[in-house]
Amino acid sequence: MPTPGDTPAASRPTSRDVARAAGVSQAAVSLVLSGKWRGRVGAATAERVRETADGLGYRPNLAARNLRLGRTRTALLVVPALTSEFFAGVYTGAARVAAAHGTGLVLYPSPEGVGPARDPFDSARAALDGVLASSMAAEALAAIHGDTLPLVMLDARPLPGPRTATVNLALADGMRHVARHLRALGHRRFTHLAADVDSWTFTSRAAALEEALAGASLTTVRAPLSIAGAREAALRVLGAPRRPTAVVCDDDLMAAGVLKAARGLGLRVPEDLSVTGVDDLTLARALDPELTTVRLPAEEFGARGMSALLALLEGTEPRTDPLPVELVVRESTGPAPA
Repeated sequence: MPTPGDTPAASRPTSRDVARAAGVSQAAVSLVLSGKWRGRVGAATAERVRETADGLGYRPNLAARNLRLGRTRTALLVVPALTSEFFAGVYTGAARVAAAHGTGLVLYPSPEGVGPARDPFDSARAALDGVLASSMAAEALAAIHGDTLPLVMLDARPLPGPRTATVNLALADGMRHVARHLRALGHRRFTHLAADVDSWTFTSRAAALEEALAGASLTTVRAPLSIAGAREAALRVLGAPRRPTAVVCDDDLMAAGVLKAARGLGLRVPEDLSVTGVDDLTLARALDPELTTVRLPAEEFGARGMSALLALLEGTEPRTDPLPVELVVRESTGPAPA
């Protein structure tokens, strides 16, 4: 028995009903409601069709449309870690754009929590329209290389191919902002606490920082992308006879580990040591002192990536210019000690 408010399928308005009420052809209705009317249907006619469809309560039969187009209207988002605040923001932005376009988004986090995701495609490929992926392993990319699935990579080396796109953050600019800020404060001895993760994003950050700090004393120390791992590495670095005056970290979590190590060694931040991070997580404002860091627009990043994937699906050119980042200066950086 139908519930109150339900409309029997037989009485639901069809595109033919919309065409008859608007005084146009069914083909014109199809063009307008699919957003492909420009240059083929007049603006006034398109507006009349939309108003008529709204007035009749017309809703397209998505199941039939998807079957006709060979589409499932489902995309896969692969992220390295579900627990990461940054990737939660990426998912939120991507899901918002997907929902606005009637597309479902399936989330696939790496079982390891941090690092490349394993190949999820063997079981899911047949049910997907496309893939939005961040920090994937080479073997996962190989699993869909040459496949018909459109692929958008986030924060990765640009990929060749007509059905692929890459959307990046301007992280190299972020590292240059950090370098300029610290140099202006008089720092000349630096340590880059680099994430021990095999990923293009961290490689590109290191290259940009090395270039921006040319002529200064710069050492690179790799550490796990965690507070505890960064603390252990920082204890060794800061306990050395000639310690750096500034530590540039690949991530806010790592910067938190450096602050813990500095406190344990009796070093004051920023009087004895300046520390910077990347992300601008909630943690950055909870630390004492509050952290100078590079703010990454996570939600906008996810939204831009999902928009690029939808563009590939529609056969249009996706927008792939890097999203700008911002240096947020707080209390963890100050003038170099004399």
